[in-house]
Amino acid sequence: MNLNDVHRGITKHRNRKRIGRGPGSGTGKTSGRGHKGHKSRSGYSRKPNFQGGAMPMFRRIPKRGFNNRFATSVFAVNVGRLNDTFEDGTEVTLQLLAEKDLAKGTFDEVKILGDGELTKKLTVSAHRFSKSAEEKITAAGGTVNKLVARRAPEERVADLKKQAAAKA
Repeated sequence: MNLNDVHRGITKHRNRKRIGRGPGSGTGKTSGRGHKGHKSRSGYSRKPNFQGGAMPMFRRIPKRGFNNRFATSVFAVNVGRLNDTFEDGTEVTLQLLAEKDLAKGTFDEVKILGDGELTKKLTVSAHRFSKSAEEKITAAGGTVNKLVARRAPEERVADLKKQAAAKA
């Protein structure tokens, strides 16, 4: 490549394409729109989900059930994974779970499940525990700390009313 090739074909102030100015211009007669059809008409616009007359994707995909946007997302961690990851006597917190890549992504609550064996004495802090997980942790000599979950909308409203009553 030569230095003078760098800007070849690039024009800073290109004139706009003047359409419909006779056959000699290259864009005369149909003005680059072709013959007939929707796109040749003035005022034509296509909806963003139009797929050439085919059944649109959003209508082809089956939609079932109800997806609650406000539902709490719960991340599950098994007792066996805790046993493999942590040393004896460790205090397992949400931050520690995130650091060790046991609780990934975004979630509202963490639940400890009872799959696997636990031989180490751990102090586990989480929002929820299955009955078997709780039994296994206490049987190994560890302790279970249940964290307070996020408040439900009803609880929030009730707390606000109590605060308003206390001020009045």
